Amino acid sequence: TAYRFGNVAYLTDVKSITEEEKEKLKNLEVLIVNALRIEEHPTHFNLEEALNFVNEIQPKKTYFTHISHKLGFHEEVSKQLPENVFLAYDGLKIEV
Repeated sequence: TAYRFGNVAYLTDVKSITEEEKEKLKNLEVLIVNALRIEEHPTHFNLEEALNFVNEIQPKKTYFTHISHKLGFHEEVSKQLPENVFLAYDGLKIEV
C-alpha cells in the first residue's frame, strides 16, 4: 500500500510497483520508502532497489524507513547515500 498526501508519498513493505502506479508518484517533494537491508529480500526493497526506485521517481528528498540492523550503522550508511537521500530515525519529524 502506498499513500500520497499532496507532494509527499509514504510506501512501506514495497518490493515492486507497476509503471502505472509509479506515474502517480512523480513530482514529489518528499518520498518515504522502505530499504530493509543490503541483501535481497523476497518482500521488501533492499538498499540497491530502493535507490533505483528513487532514481526513477526523482523526488526532491527521500527518507528510507523500515530499515533493519542488517543495513548497517546509520552514520556509515548515510555517508554512502546521495545528498538528497536520508535514513529515517525514531522521532524524525518532516514538515509538509
